[in-house]
Amino acid sequence: MTTTTQHPKGRAADVGLDASSLKLMLEALQDYVTAALSPERQLDLDHEDVCPEDIVRGMCSDDLGVHLAFLPEDVGGMGGGALDSYRICERMARLDPGVGTAVFASFLGCDPIMVGGTPEQQKEWLGRMAEQGIVFAYGATEPDAGSNLGGLTTTATPVETDGRVTGYRLNGRKQWISNGSIADAYTILAAAPAGPTWFVVERGTPGFTSAPPEDKHGIRLSNTAALFLDDVFVPVDRLVGGVEGEGMTQAGEVFGYTRLMVAAFGLGGGWAALDRAIEFSKNRVQGGSVLSRKQGYTHKLIVPHVVALEAARSLSEEIACRIDAGESVSSLYTDSAIAKYLATEAGNAAADAAIQAHGGYGYTRPYLVEKIKRDLRVTTIYEGTSEVMQMAIVAGRWQQHLRTKGEHYLAVAADLEALHGRHPEVGAGVVALAARSLATLMTAYRQARLTRNQHLMFRLADLIAKTETAASFARRAAATADGTLSEKVDTRFDAPTLAAMSRVYARSVAATCVEEAQRWMVGGVEPGAASPALDDLLAALPVDAALAAQAGLLHDLDAVADAIYDRREG
Repeated sequence: MTTTTQHPKGRAADVGLDASSLKLMLEALQDYVTAALSPERQLDLDHEDVCPEDIVRGMCSDDLGVHLAFLPEDVGGMGGGALDSYRICERMARLDPGVGTAVFASFLGCDPIMVGGTPEQQKEWLGRMAEQGIVFAYGATEPDAGSNLGGLTTTATPVETDGRVTGYRLNGRKQWISNGSIADAYTILAAAPAGPTWFVVERGTPGFTSAPPEDKHGIRLSNTAALFLDDVFVPVDRLVGGVEGEGMTQAGEVFGYTRLMVAAFGLGGGWAALDRAIEFSKNRVQGGSVLSRKQGYTHKLIVPHVVALEAARSLSEEIACRIDAGESVSSLYTDSAIAKYLATEAGNAAADAAIQAHGGYGYTRPYLVEKIKRDLRVTTIYEGTSEVMQMAIVAGRWQQHLRTKGEHYLAVAADLEALHGRHPEVGAGVVALAARSLATLMTAYRQARLTRNQHLMFRLADLIAKTETAASFARRAAATADGTLSEKVDTRFDAPTLAAMSRVYARSVAATCVEEAQRWMVGGVEPGAASPALDDLLAALPVDAALAAQAGLLHDLDAVADAIYDRREG
């Protein structure tokens, strides 16, 4: 059942499903949901704001068994790895982001037990999930704290019997909980005397109730509800891991992994919308020809979004492979934040473009793209907003910049230039221009003490995310040409097409980095202030090289359009 996973940045390890098992799972998932959820039923449930609990539970039962891919073999699961989970989440999002959220939320709910539970807790709760298909919910978010788990107000007060702790009484409220009113079991984060701690609470426990489902903008086929804990007693064996105060550590392990899965949702939903726009444009005639033949249509509404989604896929799949190869989830916290940030932003932009690509039809319910856009909007909010991701990105990479005395992105650039020497067709040398611009910009920030300006740091985070994603895209294009990628990654596009896409993305990132570096280096200085050091840094930016690198851009955009519409032979 296991396979050797390879990726262009790391080592290989036997982990997860083999390629054929993953393919069968994805096909079975597609067939099951397609049969159970017709477009008509999908639209009706969306209109009525109803979660199809029968489908959610059916997917997590012997009818399909998708839940088994997420669970270890020693508790009855299939032992899928990060890449398997990522591909399944992407497929679920393509079918319906709301239903996919409900299923994914169940795995998120059991993750604190997966990463921090005692062997006995894992056997009981994960075993029940594997054998009975019980549905979980993840109870972390609170009304006044949002993504800030440090603002926790739910309390866990120890209950002592004969001088020893025998349980806890939980009091508080949780907000925006997926599966909030349909789950069988919940992991609840509460402040115990030693600090934040996870507890398992079963549905029906006295004092534990849920509010009516939220009336949401999107993902209306998922159940979202507030939870109320009024003096809820839980036995001491429901304290995850058996030790108080480990909750934030366990949550950190969960976030590094689950944010990667939310990236898959952005990718899958974005592609679901674009695929509809692509098919629409093949048959819609305007001005004597189909839209797919009009460069003003394809090069604005289709090609840039395909490129952005495939760039995001490159980093996301690379991270999943690195996890499967043995890197700790916590060490990839910043990388996962980048993946989540760019994939969900790209998915939202693609869905918005798909509405525009359909014209007036895109604004109507039957064509589904307006629903997909509403569904995807939340991906930039849950599991940490885009702004929280930007803070995580800039904090992580700023530390590396300081630790390496400004050499970090210069080293990245050197690696990219070496890759360019081996594969000049993938645009790695152009990405190196962006990396060198980043190094210069960060040095300017430090010298001018611009790090105190949150807006500037957010802009820096955006450039970091795009540069690192462009680098990953170049590595993926090169690895595809070399035939060294895992058999389990997406293979929709061949090596020449990925190389053209990588060049398109690299040019955009290089131009953006150089322009934004100039803008914020100058913009951060007081009006009229002289700064010889700043002048030297501005002169170091590869402005002319980034401009020269744009040569061939239109040719590559045409090539990508031809690949999307399968017309390269004609």
